Amino acid sequence: MATPYRATVENKVIFHLAAIKHIIAGLMANSEESQTISQGVLQFQEERSTGVGKPASTARRLGGTSLWSRFLSYEWSSALLYLFLDVMSWLAIYRLAGWFRFDAFYATPFQFFIVNLIQLGVIVAALYFIGGYDRAVEKLTLGYAAEHILAIIAAAVVSAMLIYSAATFDQTMKPSRGVLLLSFAVFLPVSLAYRRWIRQYVVATSAGRSFLVIGGGATAARFYEAYRKSPNGQQLEFVDVNEERAGQPIAGQGSPIVQGNLAAKLNNLGKRYSGIILAAKASSLSTELLERLVHAQFQETRVYTLESFYETQWRYLPLDIIDPFWPLQSGFQLARISPYHYLKRLFDTSASAIALIVCAPLFLLIPLLIWMEDGSPVFFRQERVGRDGRRFILFKFRTMRCSDEADEDIYTRKGDRRVTSVGRWLRKLRLDELPQLWNALKGDISLIGPRPEWSKCAERYEQTIPFYHFRHLVKPGITGWAQVNYPYGESDEDAVEKLKYDLYYIRHYSLKLDAMIVLKTLYTMLFGKGR
Repeated sequence: MATPYRATVENKVIFHLAAIKHIIAGLMANSEESQTISQGVLQFQEERSTGVGKPASTARRLGGTSLWSRFLSYEWSSALLYLFLDVMSWLAIYRLAGWFRFDAFYATPFQFFIVNLIQLGVIVAALYFIGGYDRAVEKLTLGYAAEHILAIIAAAVVSAMLIYSAATFDQTMKPSRGVLLLSFAVFLPVSLAYRRWIRQYVVATSAGRSFLVIGGGATAARFYEAYRKSPNGQQLEFVDVNEERAGQPIAGQGSPIVQGNLAAKLNNLGKRYSGIILAAKASSLSTELLERLVHAQFQETRVYTLESFYETQWRYLPLDIIDPFWPLQSGFQLARISPYHYLKRLFDTSASAIALIVCAPLFLLIPLLIWMEDGSPVFFRQERVGRDGRRFILFKFRTMRCSDEADEDIYTRKGDRRVTSVGRWLRKLRLDELPQLWNALKGDISLIGPRPEWSKCAERYEQTIPFYHFRHLVKPGITGWAQVNYPYGESDEDAVEKLKYDLYYIRHYSLKLDAMIVLKTLYTMLFGKGR
């Protein structure tokens, strides 16, 4: 006959296993729910052809009109909720994992507090870097799930290093590897599950609200075209300050109708609009209207300039709002005496040196495979443009058959016949970039930055693409913001699109952004997204 203690333990074990099974099942089944929400949002938008109308039934069913829905309508609400759930779930999981393994490995409650503080600090930092607390980041995609997994794995490794380093100085502190591993293994699906669940409600609550776009001219029309191609699901309402274009479509047939009566709309901001977007020049707005917008920004609804909207929502900068004085604006993280600039150079030197040592076997194997398939040379050398326009020779493993450089296409096309069989795999796994570690060690490039362009391409781009020379304000890198957010470029149009991301990187040059790029690069390598 089972003892009461044994029966209690068995019941708790069954409960924990059932809870984990339920969480995993929820993760596997979310794609169908996401599709339902997306269909609901689309249906809601179709029923509001001019941007005016009542919320659709789907939005009401998913979002509701309760206090919960009103709470999620605030921009800061989801970040606060994610943080609260991260802290509470981690403390519960870590304590439960210790009890589950019958471990008592901390001499005092203070040690338990310090260890949890370290782990939570690392977890929050890792999730912050990938946008885990950012309302604008879509958390229902497979791409985010992969980044979330990588972030938690990185957090587990870093926290283990910190904890066991601390344990060497305090012999009474004996952290359990099993508890640490089990805690992170359970926290990973749990933290991803409630992010996806909350994101579904955020999408539903925002479906009934629109962005109010002030402006009805060509700038507003270009913004509409960019918005239409974006993943944003909220409706846009355009209003012309002077009402000259009222009643006309903003960008041709089928696009939203430009409206008038701006004053009435500004008096109904909180209930109807989730933000205001200025697509008109500030000089064209009256002093009274500007004061009203300032009041809205601080008390009611967030007001975006076009530049801030692009940066916040899409994390790139459109070229049509950049001017020659753009680098002189305030708010740039990049500066000649930035401490991070020197810290980054120290990291480049140490990390590239270590990577060259660790990857030494690959520097023997890869050249052998290249030589066996297509002979020599095994290395590819090309003149590239670096910071301040300085020229240098870049090294890569050769992935294409030798040809006359004067006659070859400057772009590598999809399915390009010049790429060898070995080269195709090297490109997919980004292993052809390994020799660039030598360039990083020398200081020609950084590990992270805009792609170092071939001097022949750079000369052409500088003549045809406005503000292309701004890319040379920072060192180029092996990987960068444009490389992890935009497909491999194979046209001049792609070069323009990638420049938008490079300008965002230059403006937000920081440790946080570099950490995001590292995690996205790991995702690209692990899932073979290279070309």
